[in-house]
Amino acid sequence: MVHLFVDNLTILDFSYFDQKRGILGESWQVNLTLGGELDAQGMIFDFGHVKKQVKQLIDAQVDHRLLLATRKLRPTTENLEDGRTRLQWKNKLGNYEHIAPSEAVVLIDVDHINEENVATYLEALLREVLPANVKEIRVELSQELIEGAWYHYSHGLKKHLGNCQRIVHGHRSRLEIYKNHKRDAELEDLWAARFRDIYIGTREDVQRRFEIDGKAHIEFAYTGSQGKFELVMPSSQVYLIDSDSTVELIAEHIAQKCQKSDPDNHFLVKAYEGIGKGAIAVRQP
Repeated sequence: MVHLFVDNLTILDFSYFDQKRGILGESWQVNLTLGGELDAQGMIFDFGHVKKQVKQLIDAQVDHRLLLATRKLRPTTENLEDGRTRLQWKNKLGNYEHIAPSEAVVLIDVDHINEENVATYLEALLREVLPANVKEIRVELSQELIEGAWYHYSHGLKKHLGNCQRIVHGHRSRLEIYKNHKRDAELEDLWAARFRDIYIGTREDVQRRFEIDGKAHIEFAYTGSQGKFELVMPSSQVYLIDSDSTVELIAEHIAQKCQKSDPDNHFLVKAYEGIGKGAIAVRQP
């Protein structure tokens, strides 16, 4: 049997729910290996089709979506007349409600969302669409190796015309902060700790604040081109900013806060949005 491989086929930026930690933003690199018999062209599967057909399927299933493992979580699910889906669940942190167009979420019948379980889920879907000569399918999902500060964050961008408008999607991102042109590990660790396992929300999207079983909760809602999005979650997992939460504005926010606390120094913030992309903001005396 012959194999072909495609490393770094795509990058998946999404959010998922962890029973202990709550909603987490994540970024995974995707490697693909296909094994099988050669076709009339002397190929297992045309690389052009891999980069289009297979990539599109993987992206559509995971990228910019909220993933829920249903086997243990058992969320209540209601399909609404307007084409949206209401999901409700809870953990020790509090209660959660996600109401959005059905394409914004994917439910997977596993105990936990992790690289192995999601890879198995994707492999099963690929078996249904790849030609019969493809006998083996291996999807490898992995986090970026990051030396230094990084954080998980989730958000939604209501003004975005694409899938970034989905109210819960996220990233696992590195962070670099330079004070007077030198990296400041202490500041990086401080901001990474503030943003780890966090939902970065926009104040104007807040609909109400209330308590459930003595725990503070917050409700967000907005309407984008794909429809109306709503989210309820524990306030303890939320960091509010005055602007939208694009990576450009996140970098600006961090730089402004650093400069406000230490106005006599020069700051440069390099904030990543997942893997290999991001924004730079500068503040100086």
